[in-house]
Amino acid sequence: MKKLLYSGMPFILVCVLLDILGIGLIIPVLPQLIGKLTGDAVSQAWWLGAMLVSYGLMQFCCAPTLGALSDRYGRRPLMLVGIFGLGVMFLVPALSSSLVVILGSRIVGGMFSANIAVAQAYIADTTEPEDRAASFGMLGACFGIGFILGPLIGGLLGEIDLRYPFMLAAILSLLNFFYGVFFLPESLAPQNAKAFSIARCSPLSTLKHLSRMKSIGLLVAVIAMASFSQSILHSTWTLYTDFRFGWTPSDIGISLVCIGIVSVIMQGFAMRKFIQKIGQRAVVLIGLFTGAIAYLGYGLASQGWVLYVIIFLNFMSVAVAPTLNGIVSENVAADDQGLSMGAIASLNSLMGVLAPLIGTPLLVHTVHQHPQSSLAGMVYYICAILLFLSTWLAYKQFKSLWGNK
Repeated sequence: MKKLLYSGMPFILVCVLLDILGIGLIIPVLPQLIGKLTGDAVSQAWWLGAMLVSYGLMQFCCAPTLGALSDRYGRRPLMLVGIFGLGVMFLVPALSSSLVVILGSRIVGGMFSANIAVAQAYIADTTEPEDRAASFGMLGACFGIGFILGPLIGGLLGEIDLRYPFMLAAILSLLNFFYGVFFLPESLAPQNAKAFSIARCSPLSTLKHLSRMKSIGLLVAVIAMASFSQSILHSTWTLYTDFRFGWTPSDIGISLVCIGIVSVIMQGFAMRKFIQKIGQRAVVLIGLFTGAIAYLGYGLASQGWVLYVIIFLNFMSVAVAPTLNGIVSENVAADDQGLSMGAIASLNSLMGVLAPLIGTPLLVHTVHQHPQSSLAGMVYYICAILLFLSTWLAYKQFKSLWGNK
């Protein structure tokens, strides 16, 4: 059964790649479109914040629900629903000039953007446990490719017309939808279907359940802190490199491409070899520890070129998230894969909402107060502390089960 379903892997990777490419397309132009519709910087900031936060909160609330539904009705229909929801989110800004309507489309997009969680459940259905972390890494590589090409293409199209990237993203979603309709096989075996209940849809109760599992337990906290640190980096990198080193948009773009390249190479190719050589637990521990050192480096660096060195030396941390997802997937039942992956996705979404709310004000305050001082990197020192703590918690969790391979 597993071997027959492996044929769905290329399809699921292409589906996710097209989704991420569509999201990447609108990154450079969404703030500009909102600014054009509002007319002043203050209103632009408020509306953009509302759209980003609402999208993340809807992901947090709805990912476990769609995951639980996929445990009952299958991965394929939920993937298609998610793709359709993203298409709506992209199409509305391409056609509408109403900020309220566009905000509504972001809410709809957030509700149905559980594709990643369902895709992870799909991978869990179609791969052996020992191969899941590496397969999740391939999913991460699709993220990297999408976030390299998407903003690049979106920025070029946005120079012509701000709505063109939204149109292209909607077209990609439509093509992705029909691609799934005709080519994506179902992965959930009938005997693994599980009855749906509202009680299974609460992200907090699901995360609480995972945290009580002996084989996972502390890893939920590790995932939360690692995700929070990564989200801090994403939300502050542009401001930090601009304020601290005077980087231009071109400089920032090049650095993001470098991060994407490291992610693609590590998650798509090298990660499997590292797992085979030293094991999943060692990959997690080394990745968390070197990630903490990298954040210290980002904060202490006095020259911009040092950041590029850190980006390329910090390759092991890229493997942490997919490896942890693989470990979680290995330790939950086959009929709970969608719910569990949905819970992890909702946790990542929550961290994605909290990180900019905390990190951006702290960064702006410290950089403005001490632009040339090491204190300017305070936000990254906090991330480093969280990752050192995560390393200890992961070691404690693994040590309790060290006898199990």
